[in-house]
Amino acid sequence: MQEKLYGGRFEAGQDKFFEKFSESLHFDKRLIEADIEGSQAFARALESVGILNAEERARIVRAFDEIQTEARNPNYFHGANDEDVHSFVIRQLKEKTGVLADKIHTGRSRNEQVSLDTRLWLRSTIETTIAATRSLMGELLNLAAKHPQAAIPGYTHLRRAQAVLWPHYLLAYFEMFARDVERLRQTYDRTNVLPLGSGALAGSAFAFDRNAIARDLGFASITRNSMDVSADRDFVLDYMHAANLIMLHLSRLAEDWILYSGEEFGWLDLSDAVTSGSSLMPQKKNPDSLELIRGKCGRVYGAYSALFVTIKGLPLTYNRDMQEDKEQLFDAADQTIQCLNMTTIVAQNLTLKPAIPEKACAESWVVATDIAEALSRAGMPFHQSHKLAGRLVLHGIKSGKNPADFTAEELQAFDPHFTPDFVFILKDPRHGMQTRAVPGGTAPQSVASALVEARARLQSL
Repeated sequence: MQEKLYGGRFEAGQDKFFEKFSESLHFDKRLIEADIEGSQAFARALESVGILNAEERARIVRAFDEIQTEARNPNYFHGANDEDVHSFVIRQLKEKTGVLADKIHTGRSRNEQVSLDTRLWLRSTIETTIAATRSLMGELLNLAAKHPQAAIPGYTHLRRAQAVLWPHYLLAYFEMFARDVERLRQTYDRTNVLPLGSGALAGSAFAFDRNAIARDLGFASITRNSMDVSADRDFVLDYMHAANLIMLHLSRLAEDWILYSGEEFGWLDLSDAVTSGSSLMPQKKNPDSLELIRGKCGRVYGAYSALFVTIKGLPLTYNRDMQEDKEQLFDAADQTIQCLNMTTIVAQNLTLKPAIPEKACAESWVVATDIAEALSRAGMPFHQSHKLAGRLVLHGIKSGKNPADFTAEELQAFDPHFTPDFVFILKDPRHGMQTRAVPGGTAPQSVASALVEARARLQSL
C-alpha cells in the first residue's frame, strides 16, 4: 500500500486487513479519465491563484496527458495497490514530476474531488444512456412501419379487451421511453453543476474563480453550499431512479414479448439470434434475451435500494459510507445500457405474424365496446346499450358464435335496435377503430399522425 496523503497524523501503520477492506481502486479505477480531466482543470485554477506558475502548470498538465494515454493500456493498473484511483493518479504524477506533484492537492479535498469525478463520469454515462434509449425508440418506430394496419388485441387483466393497431401498441412503449429520456435530461442538468471550490465541507481558503473552473470543465453552473456538496449523492440517486424506470419499462416490454411469442399466443416470432435452446428438449426455443432483461431489472432495483438505504441515515457531511455509491452506480448504469442495447437487437429481429392476432380479435368480443357505443350514438343511454351489448356477447358465447358469424337478420331478431349496419362493426374491429379518432386514440388516421409526430420528437429528444 502506498503512502497516505494523510499520513502525518498517524504514528503507526494500518492493519493490512483494514487496508484491503477499505481500498476502492478495483472499482473506482474507471474514473481515471474524469480524475485526470478534473485535476488538469484544477492545475489551471492553482495557477490562477499563484500556487503554480505557468511552467509548473504546463508540466503537470503534460504529465496528466501522458497518464491519460498510458491508462488506455488494459494492464495499466496491474499490480497497483493504491487506496483508490485518486491516490494512484497522484503517485503516477509524482513519478513524472517529482515533488511538484505535491502541490496539486493544494486547497482541494478528496470529498469535492470525488463529487467532481463522479459528475464528469455520469455526464458521459447519461448521454450514452440517452443514445441507447433513443436507438430503441427508433427501432420501435421501424417495427410499427412494417405493419401499419395490423390489428391486435389490447388487453386488460391479460384478457382481450379492445382491438388496437400494432403501431398504437408500440407507440405506448415509445411514450414510456420518451419520458425516460426527459428524466435523464433533467438528471443531466442536476449533475452538470461544479462542486470544486467547496473544500472538505467549509469551502476553499483559496480565491478560486469557481465560475471560470466551471466553464473550463463545461459545467452549466456551480454548487451553492459547500456542506451540501460534501454530503450530496442526490444526482447519483437521480440517475439510478431514471435507470430504474427504464428497466421497469424494459421489463414490461420483455414480459409482453415473452408472452406474445409463446405458443399460447403465437403472434410474435423471436429470431434465432436472440433465443437459445434446451440441453434436454430438442424442440425448445427459449426467449433467454428477454428473460435476462426482465431478471436484470431486479438487479438494478437492488442497487438503487442499497444506495438509498446507505445514504438515508448519514449525518452531515461526508461519511465513508458514501464510498459505496460507486459500485451501485456503475452496475446500474452498465446493466441498464446493456439491456437497452439488447432490447434494440431483439426488436430488430422481431417478426409480427399479423394473421394470428387478427384471428384472436375475430374470435373474441373485442368489438363489444364498439357495439355499445354505436347504440349510444343512435340515442340509447349508455347504461342500457352496455347491457344490451353484454347480452349479445353472452348469447354469442352460449351459442358458439363469433361476432363475425352473426347475420343482419339474426341481429335484428335478437333485438331490433341492431340495424343492418351493425354487421360491419361485428365483422371487422377496424370499423370501431375508425371512431377512436381523438388525439392519442387508435384510429388509423390518429395513429398515422402520431407516428409522424413521434419521428419528429425522436430527433429533438
